[in-house]
Amino acid sequence: PARVRVLRGNLPGMRSGRVPGRGGGGGGGGETAALLCGLLLLLGAADAQGIRRPSSYKTLRGDAPLVIAKGGFSGVFPDSSYYAFSFALLASAPDTSLWCDVQLTKDGVGICLRDINMSNCTNAAQVYPVKNKKEAKYVIDGVPKTGYFSLDFTLSEIQTTLSLTQGIYSRTERFDTMYSILSVTDFQSNVKPPSVWLNVQRDIFYKQHGLNMRSYIVSILKSVPVKYISSPELGFLKSISKRAGRRTKLVFRFPDNFLSDPSTNQTYSSLSKNLTFIKTIASGIMVPKIYIWPVTNDNYLQPPTSFVQDAHSAGLEIYASDFANDRIIPYNYSYDPLQEYLSFISDGGFSVDGVLTDYPITASEAIGCFADLNASKADHGKPLIISHNGASGDYPDCTDLAYQNAIKDGADVIDCALQVTKDGVLICMSSINLLDTTNVQMTPFSSRTSVVPEIRDTPGIFTFNLTWNDISDSSLKPKISSPLSTYYLVRNPRYTNTGKFVKFSDFLEYGKDQDLSGIMITIEVILPLEVTSTLISSVMLTSQFTNLTLFYSKKRVLV
Repeated sequence: PARVRVLRGNLPGMRSGRVPGRGGGGGGGGETAALLCGLLLLLGAADAQGIRRPSSYKTLRGDAPLVIAKGGFSGVFPDSSYYAFSFALLASAPDTSLWCDVQLTKDGVGICLRDINMSNCTNAAQVYPVKNKKEAKYVIDGVPKTGYFSLDFTLSEIQTTLSLTQGIYSRTERFDTMYSILSVTDFQSNVKPPSVWLNVQRDIFYKQHGLNMRSYIVSILKSVPVKYISSPELGFLKSISKRAGRRTKLVFRFPDNFLSDPSTNQTYSSLSKNLTFIKTIASGIMVPKIYIWPVTNDNYLQPPTSFVQDAHSAGLEIYASDFANDRIIPYNYSYDPLQEYLSFISDGGFSVDGVLTDYPITASEAIGCFADLNASKADHGKPLIISHNGASGDYPDCTDLAYQNAIKDGADVIDCALQVTKDGVLICMSSINLLDTTNVQMTPFSSRTSVVPEIRDTPGIFTFNLTWNDISDSSLKPKISSPLSTYYLVRNPRYTNTGKFVKFSDFLEYGKDQDLSGIMITIEVILPLEVTSTLISSVMLTSQFTNLTLFYSKKRVLV
């Protein structure tokens, strides 16, 4: 009820008027409330609150992996905004931990902000002229950076003049400049998270510029119930270890690269081989996903490392980072982020102790609904699963590999889009036009174009332009369909042209000898014989369907 009431007006940390920004966004609470309601319906947030948890995991203590919402629900809202935090609590597991990247202001106050350079996550560049005195240059991670940095602004300046924006430009800018920046204490008092995770990325940098992160964190621990503190600087964690007490877990964070920890002058590579030493200071570690599942240069998974098992053997919890639904993930997952989470919590034979994600609802879904799903005794029903041109998301349409993998993946029904060749052989192919599904334009058959107005007004090379021997020629290869290739989202590129074309008679044999409920036949084009004598005719189909009763007397045949 409290959340419903607060949606009627401006929320804590929300701008009441429009502030110039990247997207020109702005507005009142009612407009945002409507958008939130739509998002809740779309994402099924109510289900996330009551998720089922398997009895045990291969985590350090057998508990369910922790969902850590990076800056809240930052895949939709600006990172670390009030709505990002609040929506993460509404749409995720009840014990989700909210992650705050702590930056320090000029007057030594901690704020939640994804980047020390505010040019990347606020409207500072729009509020201040380009060559304003507020613009500065600092060396960050060994690289000179120009921008607007939190340590050059007081908390009052930041909260009265600046607003948050989406830091990843491929995401929606609809919520830009609607929310002010929260201090750590505002974050605690306004959001009231069940679990607070503070990440301190650059203690030494602030110390070099006259600010004391350690003193601030120690003071915060007196008033804010912090469950986790992480940092890539082991020296910082050691400096607060005695003050943190047992209620706060310290987590050493490995960065994306193998540089050196400035607080110990040891490379992260060497520290990764000395986990027992880390255990003397921290109770856990956080690593990028690739530490656990390495990826090849062409974006395919390699065998998993023993990093999770090594951490658990050293008595350390291990958390994996860099999860987001809209990142390019290895092709092995077929663009399904759920499958990626499952490989870290159940399907890989091990389980991390938590995941850091921009989309906490998906992590909650993986952990609470899909992990160990097959071991559940609950009745999940049995929907009929029909393939689409076989496993066409992983292999070229209607090829032997596509059908074999559809059956392996659990399809109940495999499908064939019927086409016919010049010599009257029925084949399975998703399009009558070979330009759509093969590399025909790169073969000696590229000159066999024709225009058939009953099919399309533009020239094509159709299945009935080639004989079966032509189609099964070694120079003609199938081509995987990639509907979103214009956005550089290609499917399984290693297998773009693999597999063999399939005759309808061979397709029937696949279905006959497998554990399937049946087959489905799709007929794209039926034209009179006078148009072309080799198109699929009713006579030909009647003959073939008579044979189907012999093959499938006890199975379904869908047409």
